[in-house]
Order: sequence, then C-alpha cells, then structure tokens
Amino acid sequence: MTIRELAERTGMTVRNIRAHQTRGLLPPPVVRGRTGYYNDEHVARIALTREMQADGLNLEAIRRVLETGDGAATEIFDFTRALRAPFEDEAPEIVEAEELAGVWGAAGGQLDSDLMRRAEKLGIVRALPDGRVEVISPRLQRAATALAELGVGPEGALATAEKLRRHADGVARTFVDLFVKEIWEPFERAGRPEGDWPKVREALDRMRPLASDALLAVFQLAMGEAVEKASERTLRMAARKRPTQKRKRTRR
Repeated sequence: MTIRELAERTGMTVRNIRAHQTRGLLPPPVVRGRTGYYNDEHVARIALTREMQADGLNLEAIRRVLETGDGAATEIFDFTRALRAPFEDEAPEIVEAEELAGVWGAAGGQLDSDLMRRAEKLGIVRALPDGRVEVISPRLQRAATALAELGVGPEGALATAEKLRRHADGVARTFVDLFVKEIWEPFERAGRPEGDWPKVREALDRMRPLASDALLAVFQLAMGEAVEKASERTLRMAARKRPTQKRKRTRR
C-alpha cells in the first residue's frame, strides 16, 4: 500500500507517518521506482506504537524498545507490561474522609494529618483533590477496621503496618532477585531467543502466586514459633509469681 493508503487504514496522517519513520519508529518502505510501498508489518508497528503510548511510554522509550527488540518488540512490550501489572488484582476504593476517620477512631470525624501523611507514605491511602480518600488496599483497610474493633488504636495499627512494610520490602526484593538471577539473566546471556519469550512470561506469571504462597507458609511457621515462645515466657512468669503469693498468705 502507498503511504496515503497506510494513513487511511491506520487513521494517521501522512505527516505523522513520515515523522514516525524519521524517529525510527517505522521501518522504511519498499521503494519501487519513486514510490514507497508499505505492508501489514507497518500497520502492526503503528498499532504497537499506539498501544505503548497508551500504556504511558513516550516516543523515545518506544524507539529504544523497537530498536533493541531484534524482531521481538511485541514480546518485550508484553513482558514489560506484565512487570508493571499489579501483583494482585485488588481494586482501590474511594471513601469519604469522615468514614475513614470513623474507622481510625479520630475525634470529631477529622483525620489526623500526621497519621494520614504516614499512611500515604506507606502507600495505603491517597488523598484526593475533592477531599475524599482513595484506599489503595481495601483488604488492609478491613484489617485495620478489625483491629480497631479489638481495641487497637490507629497509632498502634499504623506503627505495625510500617514495620510490616519494611519486612515486606526485603521479601519482595528476595523474590525479584530470584527471578532476575535464575530466569532473566540466563535468558539475557543466551541472547534473548525469540522462542523463549513465552517461557519467561510464564515464569513471571507463575512466580506471583508462588511468592504469595511461600510467604504465607513461612509466616505461619514463624507465627507458630513466636506464639509458642511467648506462651512459654508467660508460663514461666506465672510460675515465678505463685510461690511469692503463697509466702504472703503464710505470713498473714
């Protein structure tokens, strides 16, 4: 197809198509005589470029992906999109500030600015321009509500969340390092074979639930040991107190 036919098929202007060629986003056409002819590969490249733009990449970043793609630009883009995908599909919820203040036990229905700032830093919530609050993890918010019902104040709950986040960052890096060392680096050393891209994407997809399962299993073991040690300390303390109480009763 000619450049005008390509423009009609893709909905782009001739000027933008030429600009894409200049930027290195489109391969050159096949020239016959004085006319350049395009094919379905050019149509697919324009569609891929648009998809990348919609996903937040600028044209220079797209050019680098296409340039280093070695014929596998679609695979690279699909993989990077999978990397940026949320770890789990949990949709955020938007609530009124008064509702959140009620959960946090705030006096007068007003959110404590320091607690809110710390919660935003943790990535738990995000203040919106209209005064409402976006709860990034409703699951975590439900846990905070349950803790409040047990008598745990917002300061204690948030301090616990901050400690958990520090530990979670280390756990996340452990699994990312595992993927990079055991899967990505061998794939990179092999020259990123086009036929192995599906295996790499599958490994990434399978590691997500495996990471959650492994973390939960290890946590349950650690929690069991921690509870057992705490109960032993409680029993020892109770045993030490009994003789003292008996001696007091004897003296009386």
